[in-house]
Amino acid sequence: MADGILKVGTITTSSGSGTITIGQSGETITIPSGATITNSGTQTGFGGANTPAFQAYRTATQSLSNNVWTKIQNNVELFDTDGAYDNSTNYRFTIPSGKAGKYVILVAVNIHDLGDGKYLHSAIYKNGSVIKEDIISAGRGIPTSIKTITIDDASVGDYYEAYVKNRNDSTRDLNYIYGNVFYAYKIIT
Repeated sequence: MADGILKVGTITTSSGSGTITIGQSGETITIPSGATITNSGTQTGFGGANTPAFQAYRTATQSLSNNVWTKIQNNVELFDTDGAYDNSTNYRFTIPSGKAGKYVILVAVNIHDLGDGKYLHSAIYKNGSVIKEDIISAGRGIPTSIKTITIDDASVGDYYEAYVKNRNDSTRDLNYIYGNVFYAYKIIT
């Protein structure tokens, strides 16, 4: 049938199982406003993936001078779907070609033995400038942890870095075995 309207209640194959194809390559299938698609089976090809995505962490301590922003050198990737995180030179996540959009970005850090009443800062930098920063006051002799998370609208070529600042009146080490991590993933919109 060409240029007509087909009205049916149920479409099945003649055998009751198999594949039913609606439309062909180059065509658009339109679901009108107000209509509902109900899926009681397995879906494929719908939605999207939260990629690019990566997660990186450190395998050794990193020295943090007092009251200075320090880029965290997360040198091991747990995963990196698009090869967008540099874990050896710049320690940054760069938005690849064709992957602009909204991203969730998180940095988590942990420092041992900050003095009572001293502070730990963490920050997410975009293109060399801070876009989100958090601060926490340390407790006496226990590990101090902080997480900074944001959602940002990223363009191709934008890059993100994890930073930390120790305000303890002396140099401290970033612990690598107590929850230090840097990750990001694209939001499906």
